[in-house]
Amino acid sequence: MASGCTLSFNFTTRSSATARPMTIRQAIIAGWTGRDVAAMEKHMKELEEIGVARPATTPIYYRVGATRITTADSIQAAGGDSSGEIEFVVAKFDGKLWVGAGSDHTDRKVETYNITVSKQMCDKPVADTLWPWEEVAGHWDDLILRAHAVIGGKRELYQEGKVAAMRPPLELIEGYKRSQGSFDDGSIMFGGTLAAKGGIRPAERFEFELVDEKLGRRIAHGYNIEPLPVMG
Repeated sequence: MASGCTLSFNFTTRSSATARPMTIRQAIIAGWTGRDVAAMEKHMKELEEIGVARPATTPIYYRVGATRITTADSIQAAGGDSSGEIEFVVAKFDGKLWVGAGSDHTDRKVETYNITVSKQMCDKPVADTLWPWEEVAGHWDDLILRAHAVIGGKRELYQEGKVAAMRPPLELIEGYKRSQGSFDDGSIMFGGTLAAKGGIRPAERFEFELVDEKLGRRIAHGYNIEPLPVMG
């Protein structure tokens, strides 16, 4: 694999937390991961009506540059047409699977003519905390994804639901390995998102969390979005 970026993560178990650097060499955005096939088909038709082409396969795996992954608390994006969306993430580190949360921040204007390019346009913020997969595997479907957006100075609930809406991590990883390649150390995958309450829209700030009510813990992160001028 090519060189990527190195970020510090808190590898957090039920009994300890250790900060260690992780070099991300492969970043994957899994799209169209919903378990409800009929609902996905309905959404595809809605998107086709506004000019977004349906995916070639479901799920579909978009590759983005590893350096797009960031734990920063602010990002810059060209213009004002980008927005965040909460997703669970799964990463491979030291031979083990870890789970966390991230935002597949995407340029929505570019998305109408090329989804792969739109994924590459923006940084992908992730929380700096990861949990071992084995600690959540037994109650995975009960984990909750929640996001708030600050729009016009007002903090609003933007997305909320259980990870059960998406295909589970191991299934997504196996699908990627069958279609594109390996999921080795240094790999990170975003697992799909939930519908936005009130529709997809830009914000000044995006905050997200992955909540484990059974073990009484959460992973959270937030970031500001600075729009850059589009000069032509």
